[in-house]
Amino acid sequence: MRPASLLLAVVGLCVTAAGGAHASDVEGVRAKFREIDTNGDHSIQFSEIEAARAKIFDRMDANGSGVLDQAEIDTVRKVAAAQGKKSGNPGFLAAFDASRRMTLMDTNGDGAISRVEFAGFIPPEMRSADSDGDNALSIKEMRSLKRARDAAQAQ
Repeated sequence: MRPASLLLAVVGLCVTAAGGAHASDVEGVRAKFREIDTNGDHSIQFSEIEAARAKIFDRMDANGSGVLDQAEIDTVRKVAAAQGKKSGNPGFLAAFDASRRMTLMDTNGDGAISRVEFAGFIPPEMRSADSDGDNALSIKEMRSLKRARDAAQAQ
């Protein structure tokens, strides 16, 4: 798997997986969904997101330092932007405010993002989309989140 493909699956999951993908992307999104949904219950547990994010971190940490530096983050964003542009869906990166997210991830305030901080970060909009409080996102909850993001981008 290419380094950014799992990143796109997790970061873009709520943007594309719930029915907004282009026809050519649907099977790929479904495959990524199944890959992340390791228990096969047709919802994405926050623990499954954390496990997927740990794998992403390992791929992003190109120098093996155990923390993400700005160069590593910039590289992944460039790859993700290129893949988004290629797929015809570059818009989700505009909603992905990397600097804001990195600040939220840096829970100990040391200016670096460790594997634990990165893996354990569930974006606030994903947490709030969990309407039943079960620490998972059902297809219905992902669709609601996608509609909210689409509406916000349209403004």
